[in-house]
Amino acid sequence: MRVLITGATGLIGQEIVKLCQERDIAVNYLTTNNSKISKTENYRGFYWNPKTQDIDTGCFKNIDAIIHLAGATVSKRWTIPYKKEILSSRKVTTQLLINALKGETHTIKQVISASAIGIYSGSLTNYYEEDSKNIGHSFLSEVVQVWEQEVDAFTKLNIAVSKIRIGLVLAEKGGALQEMVKPIRFGLGAAFGSGKQWQSWIHVQDLANMFLYAVENNLNGIYNGVAPNPVTNNELIKTIASVMSKPLFLPNIPKFFLKSVLGEMHTLLFESQRVSSKKIENKGFLFKYHHLRSALEDLLD
Repeated sequence: MRVLITGATGLIGQEIVKLCQERDIAVNYLTTNNSKISKTENYRGFYWNPKTQDIDTGCFKNIDAIIHLAGATVSKRWTIPYKKEILSSRKVTTQLLINALKGETHTIKQVISASAIGIYSGSLTNYYEEDSKNIGHSFLSEVVQVWEQEVDAFTKLNIAVSKIRIGLVLAEKGGALQEMVKPIRFGLGAAFGSGKQWQSWIHVQDLANMFLYAVENNLNGIYNGVAPNPVTNNELIKTIASVMSKPLFLPNIPKFFLKSVLGEMHTLLFESQRVSSKKIENKGFLFKYHHLRSALEDLLD
């Protein structure tokens, strides 16, 4: 099997590439940097430039599935120009792949695209499954809706579409967890706002496994990329501090303060989405990290 990965050098992409190498799955990947192009048999790089809609179509040769992760990070201050970049990065990368494939004879059967649980509206009481119609009105929800709509266009090429709506990704290197760890390490950790908002998290290894599970089992449709046991922000911060054996005595950080520091991006810390993983579990997927503490002990040991 050979897969094409966009965003292969990102947090999730690197984990997926590592798993592919362990399972003897060959990888083609796209990069905007010619100096990062590798030519080994099982790990081949190809140039693309989504802004100019330029792509080396050799990347599609002998590909069974595309894992589409490319898109500008949302963990950066949301200025008006950057919000446009967040949106356009997801649109133009997807459109480039689709437009390039229209003129190609290919072997691609499936695309598995990243998405986000940010599509669901914030709620302290709702429990969201994939068919929920309770869609949010935030900027992030808008981004996800546009993103998923663009990805659906692959079906016009007779390519099956899967979308994995990703929650809070916990990883050893990079990502949100390491930002939370910094103040806790110095005894300055605190929950955000009321701390009652739900955090639907997932260990990066489980998430990478989920993408490959979707490939290997030809899963179609939408799946929530979250662990089975979401927690509140209070519980998340307390568990991080406990695993690190650090004190936690400061009052919760007020919402207005983080809004003044982060701007509109502060909504990432305060949106409450309690999300179900039952659909992917019913397809036979097994999580290695069901509970937060075991995931944190693995990542913060």
